[in-house]
Amino acid sequence: MRIGLNATCFDDRPSGANQRFRLLYGAVIRRNPQHAFIVYEPADHRIADWFAGSRNVVACRTPLRGHGRIARAAAGMQYWPRAWRKDALDLFEWFSLPVLRTPCRSMLTIHDLRSLHAVNPLERMVGKAVLHQAFRHADRIVAVSGVVRQEIEAFHPGVRVSVVHNGVESKQFASDTGPESEGFILAVGHIEARKNLGVLIAAIARLRDDGRRCRLVIAGRDGGMLGSIRAQVVALDVQDLVHIVEHADDVTVRALYAACTLVVVPSTYEGFGIAVIEAMAAGRPLVTSDIAVFREITQAQGRYFPVNDPAAAAAAIEHVCTDPVERARLVAYGTARVRDFEFDRLADQLAALYVANA
Repeated sequence: MRIGLNATCFDDRPSGANQRFRLLYGAVIRRNPQHAFIVYEPADHRIADWFAGSRNVVACRTPLRGHGRIARAAAGMQYWPRAWRKDALDLFEWFSLPVLRTPCRSMLTIHDLRSLHAVNPLERMVGKAVLHQAFRHADRIVAVSGVVRQEIEAFHPGVRVSVVHNGVESKQFASDTGPESEGFILAVGHIEARKNLGVLIAAIARLRDDGRRCRLVIAGRDGGMLGSIRAQVVALDVQDLVHIVEHADDVTVRALYAACTLVVVPSTYEGFGIAVIEAMAAGRPLVTSDIAVFREITQAQGRYFPVNDPAAAAAAIEHVCTDPVERARLVAYGTARVRDFEFDRLADQLAALYVANA
């Protein structure tokens, strides 16, 4: 098969989508030498270099820029029909919206439906229209979780949806994992509203008021909420307890996982939640908000708190930090469960969809 991968939306910034493409598709390419992969690169990033050395990869530089979704989509309406005629593909994969109708079979990866949860009514309306068009044009949707699949099926009945989870390179985290040494709580992810970091900071303040001084490290880039998070830290007078690492690279993040006592993921909405499996890979106990996708990933074997309840979050943190039996249970479960998210296993699931979608 000749498979086209529309990588024009990817760049070198840390993100779950970039990580999934680089590592999952690297495994797919490596394990399926019988297929030829044409990687359509943006004009401003050398994405095919991620797969350097793979003989079944052809890099195709496009005039489409990675930054600026609207401009990229407009330019793509002219570019893609010519590229498809020239390259005679059997399958074309999309990784961002909007989606055009292709002359060959097509697949689309969906990480979440966050546009449907937007506060702005116009954003929700546009998001709905773009998603409906995408689901009409793509022959198969790949969702990163069962929860996202259910959301898609409820939103657009009749669409064909398969699940291929996000993955993690367990060996990368295991090599950096040592004994708990720094005694801090870690939260990893972009600093945006749905990450719900305000509840976690309020929980740290409650613990402080109860006589337990827990340090919190937040590792993530500003997604629009950094200013309000810093203001909350000052308002609750926890400047000495909360430290924000805004530009942590992969090595720094792995070192933080290795050194922390506990990982907390307090999100109100996620399509998956890569920090959950990273904590498992790093051998660290985990506390999460009680949302459906976290129960899916942890098979309801985790420790949870209601999303808008700082008191419950504080109680869950206190319990795990002070109960060695519970910590050991969470770590043992995570160590076993994370094997389900190895990229080679996920790559075989995705390759099977190629055959089914041919």
